[in-house]
Amino acid sequence: MSSTETPAKPAAIETAAFDPAAAGWEPYTDEGFVGLVGPFWTRKSGDKHLYAFVAEPKHHNRRGVVQGGMLMTFADRSMGMACWYANERQPQATIQLDVHFIDAVQIGEFVEAKCSVVRRTRSLVFMDAELVVGTRTVATAKGVWKTLHKR
Repeated sequence: MSSTETPAKPAAIETAAFDPAAAGWEPYTDEGFVGLVGPFWTRKSGDKHLYAFVAEPKHHNRRGVVQGGMLMTFADRSMGMACWYANERQPQATIQLDVHFIDAVQIGEFVEAKCSVVRRTRSLVFMDAELVVGTRTVATAKGVWKTLHKR
């Protein structure tokens, strides 16, 4: 792309926009970076907390699909929150995050994170996640969280 070309605009969404609130999701906001890229959505399903986001025009890259960094941010926060609940709400930090992109996410799509704890030790929690749009897997992630001592 030359410096005079304009990045592609996101494609118009022809279907009715999905309303997470009407489907039982609650907005999950935070100050700082997540506040800029969110809102994320959450809801409880049994003993698990589920996370999702609606792909908005602010999330697009030059090709008009969701920027990979947005999917990485969403995976990190979703797995981190799932880990936090599974780890008795102890302070923690991401020490490793691997993301594999499988399919593009279109603006207007609803992306959900299916997170699970793989293994817990005294100081580490190993997590997996599958990011999906409906039944379509768009990314997978693996990560490790370090349990920190309370300050």
